[in-house]
Amino acid sequence: MPLSTDRAAVAGEFAELDRAACLRLLATGVVGRVVFTESALPAAQPVNYLLDDEEVVFRTANGSKLAAATRHHVVAFQVDRIDEAARTGWSVLGVGEAYEVVDPVRLADLAERLPPPWVPGQGLHTISIPLQRLTGRRLDHD
Repeated sequence: MPLSTDRAAVAGEFAELDRAACLRLLATGVVGRVVFTESALPAAQPVNYLLDDEEVVFRTANGSKLAAATRHHVVAFQVDRIDEAARTGWSVLGVGEAYEVVDPVRLADLAERLPPPWVPGQGLHTISIPLQRLTGRRLDHD
């Protein structure tokens, strides 16, 4: 019987994750999606990131739509891990008002810990999203 129609095989249960569990999962990720508004429409862009305490930090190029869209705007950040074969996984969504990191001491600290930019050689902005709202769910099977 195909997996899509085997209800017993796909029966699972969603569990809400608390803030601490969401932060632990975010810390394991490498790539997430920044969700922002572009020309009054929703947009999402993948970024490699670092979880710095309770802030998601990433770099973006000078002049990019993402750089312009994230400065002092409320944005979302989403990370997930899905095992399609096992039909399990988790998803975490954070929301906060993004800002550009400009403090030289913090920039120096972050420069040593942030993953390398995907497009090297471009001028970069370091953007941080304080996770003011954080929710997550996990899908497990018995």
